[in-house]
Amino acid sequence: VTATDATAFGRNYFNRYSAPETEEDEFADERAEIMEEAAALKKLATDFMHPEVGVTATDATLFGRNYFNRYSAPETEDVEDADERASVLADAMALKKSAA
Repeated sequence: VTATDATAFGRNYFNRYSAPETEEDEFADERAEIMEEAAALKKLATDFMHPEVGVTATDATLFGRNYFNRYSAPETEDVEDADERASVLADAMALKKSAA
């Protein structure tokens, strides 16, 4: 008995001589890492060579508020200034007592 069904014959498109060469997963991963590093280096080189482009960032953590130097912040004085103020006030009180 001989049977010739059209679905019994197939062609292997992956191992034929005219098939494009495929690379292993390890080499493909390494190639992808190399391309990522090259893209990062290219961006850094562009940033270095063209500083006039500027930096754009929209990360929420980049925006902050300085509570110490804002206009509505209460004025703070150094420890030395506070000590000097206390000594001047003490001298003024002593002069006021001696004048009375």
